[in-house]
Amino acid sequence: MQDRRSFIRALTASAGAAAAYIPAIAQALEIPGHRRTGTLEDVAHVVILTQENRAFDHYFGTMRGVRGYGDRFAIPAPPLPGAQNRTVLLQPNEFEGTEPALLTPFRLDTGTDFRLYRPLGTPHGFTDSQAAWDNGRMGAWPRSKHNHAMAHFTRADLPFQYALAEAFTLCDAYHCALHLCTNPNRLYIWTGTHDPLGRANGPAIDNGYDELGADPLHHGGYHWGTYPERLMAAGIGFQIYQDMADNFSDNPLVGFQRYRKAQGFAAQGATAEAEAEALLARRTLSTRALDDLRDDVMRDRLPQVSWVVAPAAFSEHPSASTPLQGADYTARVLAALTANPDVWARTVLLINFDENDGLFDHVPPPAPPARQGGRVHGATTVPADDEYHTRSRTPEDAAYLDRPYGLGPRVPLYVVSPWSVGGHVASEVFDHTSILRLLEARFGVREPNISAWRRAVCGDLTSCFDFSGPDTRLFMAGLPATADLSARAAKLQELRPPLPAQVSAPVQETGLRRRRPTPYRLDAQLRTDAPGARLALVNRSAPGTDARAAVFHVYDVTRLANGPARYTVGAGEALAHPLPASDQAYDLFVLGPAGFHRRLIGKGTIFSASIERVAGGRTVLHVENLSATPQRLSLTDRAYGGAEQTIALAGGARRSLALDLSASHGWYDRQIVAGGQTWRLAGHVEDGRPSWSDPAAGGAGPLHLA
Repeated sequence: MQDRRSFIRALTASAGAAAAYIPAIAQALEIPGHRRTGTLEDVAHVVILTQENRAFDHYFGTMRGVRGYGDRFAIPAPPLPGAQNRTVLLQPNEFEGTEPALLTPFRLDTGTDFRLYRPLGTPHGFTDSQAAWDNGRMGAWPRSKHNHAMAHFTRADLPFQYALAEAFTLCDAYHCALHLCTNPNRLYIWTGTHDPLGRANGPAIDNGYDELGADPLHHGGYHWGTYPERLMAAGIGFQIYQDMADNFSDNPLVGFQRYRKAQGFAAQGATAEAEAEALLARRTLSTRALDDLRDDVMRDRLPQVSWVVAPAAFSEHPSASTPLQGADYTARVLAALTANPDVWARTVLLINFDENDGLFDHVPPPAPPARQGGRVHGATTVPADDEYHTRSRTPEDAAYLDRPYGLGPRVPLYVVSPWSVGGHVASEVFDHTSILRLLEARFGVREPNISAWRRAVCGDLTSCFDFSGPDTRLFMAGLPATADLSARAAKLQELRPPLPAQVSAPVQETGLRRRRPTPYRLDAQLRTDAPGARLALVNRSAPGTDARAAVFHVYDVTRLANGPARYTVGAGEALAHPLPASDQAYDLFVLGPAGFHRRLIGKGTIFSASIERVAGGRTVLHVENLSATPQRLSLTDRAYGGAEQTIALAGGARRSLALDLSASHGWYDRQIVAGGQTWRLAGHVEDGRPSWSDPAAGGAGPLHLA
């Protein structure tokens, strides 16, 4: 195992240009964590910096050890002329009849043209976002978001961002809350909802209430409860650090009736009876800049919960800012927090992005089942009626009635703290409500606005940390700052990126990354013990406070125009996807969280196969002959070099084989063929401990189904 000191030496040696960006990262790494209890109680401060409009693939699709462009199980997309067997990595040109007819994710090569740090923005409203997601099909992204939505950066372009991820923990299954723009998504970070049922002047489906005084719908503002109000009632300190004259309209609390009234009290001077309202305004609607943040850190008066809102030029928003300016601002926030080592030793910094702009990400977001034409396409064991668009305001958004609001596409989340050092990837499903869930876990203040479905599906971020492990200090000093490149980038003008001359698969770095544990124990089995065969989607997680529901996407490769059936399966439960009649062929592509994949091809029900971790920590492969005829099963390891096997099974017989997955760090990818039926089983067997990323991941992205 690589210790933390050798890890940072390797990072310094290999990062090249990254070394010019990371003095603040080095300072954070040098400070050991305060380990008083070895639990979450050691965290005294949580700071949330939410930046603007970047998709996960756009920043990190080429990074080793994450679910990026080298994902072997990129979902199938509806066929196009010249691309009958494509994945979502192969997309149509937004202009039909224009060459190239097909596009793949392409690099913004800033080493060749520095101006590419500031490409044009892309559409990111409700209707275009729903159209691009297309209820999980995701097969014509550029036609709603433009061709340059397929553009991405690499390690060479984003040295600070990659260095931050290499030093701490990066989440590769963190989703924005909604297929929507900034303000509705930020409402989830501060309040846990956008009021989908319209009980308190919602649902918020645009940026119309992102400025004090703005009242486009003439209702005076929203009036559901917010998390700062709950913190104040509980006596928990909090503060928003921002410049009210330039916060890019990124403080969503300005759209609430109570805050608007509180701002009036603050402006007039607080009276005794209005002191609470004036205090609320001072903590949320006043100017406190980074110098104030640093001063509070130095004086050891940093609140327990802080939000940081960047000025427009440093927000990383594609049209107003650049990654270089965002890097400089993030470095300054980190420098302020580490100015007092005793404070940083007790602090967690969460850096996320409110939404993806229109930028492409290849992973289908978990969502409740589709409702189409009065029919539910899939099922859920968790209540989800408050996750759908049921209240329209315009004919345009009425076209998407009964669509799930989210989860939205993946966006980056860095977990930066003394307890998340080491370059880990965290692959548990999270969304913006996960931040509030972490605050709940640490400070005991519950947010009732979070829906039952999100509480079941999305984690609370605690799996991103290791509070019990030993602490080894790391040293990296004498590195220059980020300001010069930020200033250079600030002079750039927006431009439309040119399309590549040739269509080629995006390439992800290969190599391992430390991996945080996930809670999933998932399976899929053929069942014939009732009328009609079906594929059972099983969640073996034990019910309880730490249990996690899982969303399975089931794509019928023979009918991709129908979109996926989605199943939300609670802990300890199962749901069934029906198979066609025994004389009809099927090809089912199943995707679940944390790398879970099944592919079932055939006609009828010949045999079933499943993989599970059983008592004693052993991993076993179960195979069962569902027919009355003897079968010879051919087993192949598709990714990790295991020997081929042949198994003879009598009619109705079942057999279990032990699997040694130690060389692949718990990852498996087995294909089993018999009687004209094929099973492919892939994923990771969890044991509750940290492990490593998929050794077979990376390389050229699959443009076509295997």
